[in-house]
Formats: sequence, structure tokens, C-alpha cells
Amino acid sequence: MKFIDEYRDNEKARLLLQEIYQQAKQPVRLMEVCGTHTVAIARFGLRKLLPQNIELVSGPGCPVCVTSQRDLDKAIAMAQLPRTIIATFGDMMRVPGSNSTLTEERATGRKVRVVYSPLDALQAAQENLDHKVIFLGVGFETTAPTVAATLLAARQKDIKNFEVLSLHKTIPYALKALLNLGEIKLNGFLLPGHVSTIIGSQPYEFLAREYGLACVISGFEPVDILQSILLLLRQINMGQPQVEIQYRRGVRPEGNGQAQKIMRQVFEPADVEWRGLGFIPETGLKLRQEWAEFDAALKNNINLPEVAENTACRCGHVLRGVLRPTACPLFAKECNPQKPRGPCMVSSEGSCGAAFKYELSGAIK
Repeated sequence: MKFIDEYRDNEKARLLLQEIYQQAKQPVRLMEVCGTHTVAIARFGLRKLLPQNIELVSGPGCPVCVTSQRDLDKAIAMAQLPRTIIATFGDMMRVPGSNSTLTEERATGRKVRVVYSPLDALQAAQENLDHKVIFLGVGFETTAPTVAATLLAARQKDIKNFEVLSLHKTIPYALKALLNLGEIKLNGFLLPGHVSTIIGSQPYEFLAREYGLACVISGFEPVDILQSILLLLRQINMGQPQVEIQYRRGVRPEGNGQAQKIMRQVFEPADVEWRGLGFIPETGLKLRQEWAEFDAALKNNINLPEVAENTACRCGHVLRGVLRPTACPLFAKECNPQKPRGPCMVSSEGSCGAAFKYELSGAIK
């Protein structure tokens, strides 16, 4: 299959690993930001193939995982509103809130639907005019343009019973907040390919300029990731940090101008809370005032009591790269895919779920 088979070629991977071993001259810690990278690294057993002095740690690149407990509780509370349908991506269904999950709410008779795109949610609104449909907008810059386009369609079609709870977040300055915590020393970043198809490479340049970190925007197949690691090692060894694009078949330096335009038309930056990182200025996306008619956060009066997060769950530490999933005391014991204690075990992009599925069992595919 084009753009798949050639990036899973064993001989190409072997040659790249040879070069990686030649370049691995010092201990190096690299953070993969994207949850899709995390899963691919675990699925293909890449950690076991690398030299022992190259450490890969996972970052805050799983959008479901970084959704705060407060925002999750808000979504669950909206599911309890009368004559309301919650439309959500499947990853959100089993994430534990303070007292419930969306799955549990559906089991009690609440109307919660899994959709594959925001357009599915808009269609549900057209088909259920006696209900309001609230779409849970969870994601990074990758999904925000599709939500923006859906809102444009809702206004064009004059659909009055469609709302969005925008829990979107943006990546670049979240990485700045992570670095400023000073908890973990990094030598470089494997930057997210999907997000970068929208925003390009330019928003990351401060990472090389201000923090001296090597950066490569990577694709998602084994050859992509190995080639990106090799590029990072070369930057580190030469002492010339920069932002390189390995994933050239998907990413341009300027990104996707049309997607950026649509996103700016509907959303504006907002201060938001990240699980594990706290409040980070202007790393969220809220609906602009002129789109207030679709803003579920404004239109629904949700007052929630302050509830502390489960401190036993170490998902926040995993998202900051200071703890490997297997080092969490709950991992594979009290917390597993059948009975998750936190979102990192639930989401298809979660570090804990990937470690449980591929590394704990040794089921490398």
C-alpha cells in the first residue's frame, strides 16, 4: 500500500538502526509528543531496538488524556440535562469523572452517542429537532478546523439545536510550559505530524532558538520514527538544533492556510486547564463572541463542586514525561483497560494503554 509498506520495510529499518547506533555517542532523552507516536513506538517494539543510551519518553500529546477532571465533569453534567444528546468521540466514553463516566450515564438512560466526526453530530441535531445536541470538541489543532467547518455549516443551514463544548487545546506553548516546569531534562522532541499538517513547522521554532532543543516533525510508521530519531541525533551531535520536517509527505513549513483561516474565523485563544500541567495561558480554543449561539459552555449553566483529582492515578506525571506508565503503582493492578483509573489507560492514544497492550504482554506486532 502506498505510503505504508515502504515505511514498514525491514531492510530500511535495519539500515537506519545501523546509523542510529553509530550516532548514539552520548545519553539522549527524546520526547515524542503525539499519542499516535507513543502507540506506534510501543506497537512496533522500537524502544527495544534502540541503543540503551537513547531514552524515549511520552509527552502531553493525547487530547483525551490532557482533558482536565473539571472539563470532564462538565461534559458528564451536560449529559444529565433534559432533552439533551451528547455527541462524542469514543475515547471519551470510559474516562472516569469524579463520580461517573459517559458510559455510565448512557447506561442510566442519558442520551450519549459516539460519533466519528462533528458532521455526524450536526446530522443528529437535524434528525432530533426536539433535543439539543452538544458535541464534545476534544482535540488539538488537527480536529479544530473540522469543528469550525461544522459550525459554519450549522449557521448556513440555520440549525438552532446544535452546540459545541470546546475543549480544544493547542500544542506549541504547552511544550513551553512543560519545559519551564524544569522537571525533566530533554535533548529533543519528536513533534506531532498530524497537528503539524495544520500549523506547519514555524510555531515550534522557539524550541530550538530559546531552549536549544533538536526538533523533528515525524510521520507515524516505524521507518518514519527511526529516520526522525536519526535526524535528532545528528542535530544533537553537531550542536545545531533546528526544526526539521521528516514527514514531508504531509507537512509544509507554512502548514495548511485554509484550515488555519477557518479555525481563526470561529475560535480564539483561551486560558485552559491541562491535566498534569495546570492552567496554561492561551493554549485553548474557545468560540468567538460572534459564535456564542453555539457555545455550550455559555448556554448551559453548569455549577460543579470542587472535587480533587484522584492522586493515586499518576496520569499527570506520565503526561509530563517524569514517569513511565509501568512505574505507576496502579498500572496493570488496580488500573487496566477493563477497569481504568485514568484517561491514559482509556484513550487509544494513551501511554498507559499502549504500554499495557504492547509492552506488558510482549505482544509486539
